Amino acid sequence: MEKLSQLIKGPDLIVAPCALNPIMAQMAALAGFKAAYLSGGSLGWYKGVTEAGLSLTEMIQVVVDIRTVTPIPVVLDAGGGWGDPVHIHRTVAMSEAAGVQCIEIEDQLLPRRVEHHVGIDRLVPIGLATDRIKEAVAARTNPDTLIVGRTNALRVGGMDDALRRGEAMKKAGADMLFLWGRKPEEMRTIAERLPAPLMTFAPPDGWSSFPISKAEMAKLGYRLAASSGTAFAAMVKAVRQSYECLAQDRLDPFLGAGGAEKEMKAAHKVTGLDKLLEIERRTMKDA
Repeated sequence: MEKLSQLIKGPDLIVAPCALNPIMAQMAALAGFKAAYLSGGSLGWYKGVTEAGLSLTEMIQVVVDIRTVTPIPVVLDAGGGWGDPVHIHRTVAMSEAAGVQCIEIEDQLLPRRVEHHVGIDRLVPIGLATDRIKEAVAARTNPDTLIVGRTNALRVGGMDDALRRGEAMKKAGADMLFLWGRKPEEMRTIAERLPAPLMTFAPPDGWSSFPISKAEMAKLGYRLAASSGTAFAAMVKAVRQSYECLAQDRLDPFLGAGGAEKEMKAAHKVTGLDKLLEIERRTMKDA
């Protein structure tokens, strides 16, 4: 697969769906996506501790698990970087060692607060935020590793503060900027005021009903759109329905009759069972 550092130099918007484990990343690659997003928010729910309870090492382990089975570029939601600027060096070093191609570092106060998930963000001063970015750039040993400067200041101090923080992160060396915002008018303002390449979140419902198309977003300067939770939400709904139907002796309408066996076989194909069987049968004939 092409490196993400090269992809964002192109004219297109790269969509990176949420992947929390190897098979999700493999399915993303099979669906044609050119990158996958390891979302701290969704991984926090997946592990039952929220993003505030995640450690650097457990997120890196997920990256290693993904990279073991697929070369799809991984975008790591590193949150506040797990520490002060001095700690950012280990965050970047471990990320690069695991094969992460893009590291998103934001200006959240550490340790993270659970209330972030209900729209209450606590941000560090702009000086500390830019020092995190400077040290991330200084810690980088692979020139293809992308450093993204992110801020959620839009819902704390408003657009002007968010733009100031974005400008400061760019001056600190960020390769790409990510100003959290969901509204089309916010996205347009950000693109008018800040240089490309820009990162954003994909609309929760995709682009089928969103006022700005992917092509239009690319023209505005957006090059990376992370779908942070849609696939996780789909998984939760599917599993909940499966459990309810099993408990109530009902056929799961999502899978239908024979669907479970069919999808298990599909999972075997995704994870390369045939290839593993071929190796085993070729090398263990006399065992």
